[in-house]
Amino acid sequence: MAVFQSNNQSKSSPLRIAIPKGMLYLDSINLLANAGLDITELVDPGRQLVFSTLDTEIYILRPSDVPVFVAHGGVDCAICGKDSLLEADLDVVELADLKFGPCRFIVAERAGTHEQVEQRYQRSGVLKVASKYPRIATEYYNKMGVQVEIIKMRGNIELAPLVGMADRVVDITATGTTLRENNLVIVDEVLASTARFIANPASVRVDPRVRRLADEFIQIVGKE
Repeated sequence: MAVFQSNNQSKSSPLRIAIPKGMLYLDSINLLANAGLDITELVDPGRQLVFSTLDTEIYILRPSDVPVFVAHGGVDCAICGKDSLLEADLDVVELADLKFGPCRFIVAERAGTHEQVEQRYQRSGVLKVASKYPRIATEYYNKMGVQVEIIKMRGNIELAPLVGMADRVVDITATGTTLRENNLVIVDEVLASTARFIANPASVRVDPRVRRLADEFIQIVGKE
């Protein structure tokens, strides 16, 4: 593939690419395949996390770890959700919006409790907000001028308002189905998120394969 051609290919190190587990995984490997990479072993990876060829090393990472590996030089480039990218707030270069994996950051509360939530806030001056994205939630409420106590959670975030542990949640949703099934309603939208192609700043400067791969992805996405 042209992306990986080098004047001295035998001595060049493999390009290290990270892709996230979870909902972006299948679209990520399809994009790699469309760019000419061999994804045969990635279709059913089992517990294996690293896949090597002569030209590339592909790493499968937890979504929240992808920006960390990129920023600290563990990999050269990666596919990463904008949500994970914003929450990490690390020194990486965003090279392309890949357009897949759309979702929204939303604010939600238990259905029928809006007035009670507002009244509690007026009395106490603080909203209790549960989120898996404390940085994004904090920045959102700072812009709103609202004092909040952020309760960081990793899962089952929908339960927090139902048991009275939090007034609201800040979370991501694609369809809103999980919210509705747990009697939560959306009261505001924070931002939209899609998959992005990101890179380590040093890798962008010294390895032309990174920008060539970004250009390849942009062309592929533009044709869809």
